[in-house]
Amino acid sequence: MYIGEIITTDCANGTGLRVSVFVSGCTNHCKGCFQPQTWDFEYGQPYTKETEDFIINELGKSYYDGLTVLGGEPFEISNQPEVANLIRRVKKELPERNIWIYTGFTYDKDLVPGGCRYIGCTDEILDSIDVLVDGRFVEELRNISLSFRGSENQRIIDMKQTRKYGKVVLSPLMDDNKSSKEI
Repeated sequence: MYIGEIITTDCANGTGLRVSVFVSGCTNHCKGCFQPQTWDFEYGQPYTKETEDFIINELGKSYYDGLTVLGGEPFEISNQPEVANLIRRVKKELPERNIWIYTGFTYDKDLVPGGCRYIGCTDEILDSIDVLVDGRFVEELRNISLSFRGSENQRIIDMKQTRKYGKVVLSPLMDDNKSSKEI
């Protein structure tokens, strides 16, 4: 896996102050993508133990709320094993931190058994994160007034509730005027 960028003290890609890790590689190629350079699976720097140590050490600072993994595409088949390792380490060493992942894939179509991006570690990732922002960026549905997403088709999913109930439960962050709901 390659890393395109690590942003420290990020407040745009999830609630509170975050460490955001942009993985490289994406086959979605959404029109209007804000990070098209990360489509290349070898963009940036190789992901190493030193990279992971830097992320963990930075995230260990008391002012962080959590980790966000985005890209590129964290759920590309080749990226999932390293994403799972990073999340496993965060859960072990910094269990008080929340974890968000952004994906252009759709949770209940692509990331479930039989889905195009489901592999052995997909469930471990999904069981370990707090929020999944899913869905391709659709330029025609772009809306800059949305919180934590770029187009109206994208969902902010409460993964703890979704995994508990076995159906998608949207986060209250999905719409500032609505409460959490199931779809």
